[in-house]
Amino acid sequence: MVLSDRVLMGPGPSNLYPEVISAFTRPLLGHLDPEFLEVLDETCDRLRAVYRTTNSLTLPVSGTGSGGMEAAFVNLVGEGDVVVVGVNGLFGERMCEVASRLGADVVRVDAPWGEPLDPAAVIGAHPSPAVIALVHAETSTGVRNDVEAVARGKGDALLIVDAVTSLGGIPFDADGWGVDFAYSGTQKCLGVPPGLSPVTVGPRARRALKPRPSSWYFDLGLIARYVEGAGGRTYHHTAPVSMVFALHAGLGVLLEESLEGAWARHRACGEALQEGLEKLGFALVAPPGHRLPQLTTVWVPDELGGMGEADVRAALLHRYGIEIGAGVGVMAGRAWRIGCMGHTARPRNVELLLGALGEVLGR
Repeated sequence: MVLSDRVLMGPGPSNLYPEVISAFTRPLLGHLDPEFLEVLDETCDRLRAVYRTTNSLTLPVSGTGSGGMEAAFVNLVGEGDVVVVGVNGLFGERMCEVASRLGADVVRVDAPWGEPLDPAAVIGAHPSPAVIALVHAETSTGVRNDVEAVARGKGDALLIVDAVTSLGGIPFDADGWGVDFAYSGTQKCLGVPPGLSPVTVGPRARRALKPRPSSWYFDLGLIARYVEGAGGRTYHHTAPVSMVFALHAGLGVLLEESLEGAWARHRACGEALQEGLEKLGFALVAPPGHRLPQLTTVWVPDELGGMGEADVRAALLHRYGIEIGAGVGVMAGRAWRIGCMGHTARPRNVELLLGALGEVLGR
């Protein structure tokens, strides 16, 4: 089996839209070439449409979703700032780590892994935080947190939202909800390879940007001069030209389908997958009402026909070309994470996975 035959149904990179693959064959342009800059501008416009925002500072940051996280915190958080972080999985933990390295006074609001955060607990954790941060779709657990409810009660705090696994897969409304800074990744529901982190910066966050953040590379004040400088751009760093072409194409596919159409497709595939897994005897991790359709987590049964959990995943990969993800953190060895994102969110892939898993387990 060649690598291109694999169906990636883990929490990592999704299969690519054909239009994205074609975008990589475009002749390489210089990062200051007028034709490339036109594509970059169109890509930013498309990101605004997908984020549902009019924020002028909306752009693909060079780096994966973790780069977007770093950009958010270094530009908005300084020594001694109170930062409330909702933690119910690995990426909430990572937010705490990044904020603490910047010298912030981190106030954690914990929920058990696999359970959603209580918005009231997040809002009430501190009377006047500088920043509240949480993950919309927790990639480590398959749980959706209620960003909209936190946004309604955040007061004067700036709201940072991790939308890495949610953007393009479930509703996200940056302006309608009042999100101040959001970052995402290209490799999930956008159906593009990893390498860029789409971010959007609202007017309140923009006014609060640190004039000289600790990171030069992620200094959004400097990057804005390159991205927004239609009348005279200021060079910051060499943009990853081919990745921007790919993102431009992926966003084009998504917007042609319509956001509502993409959300419905992800929802239908996720529901079919979860129903099929329950019929095979699997227990779902996330509770009803907070389950992500694009990323399903299941508890690994005690009995797997004499196989270990890693053996089952290896059998799926080598016999059928299907890759699913292992559990991480406190769920390592105890749960599987099954992605149904981007181009992978198709009924045929759901049927293929359920059939293969049933054969491997003899069910």
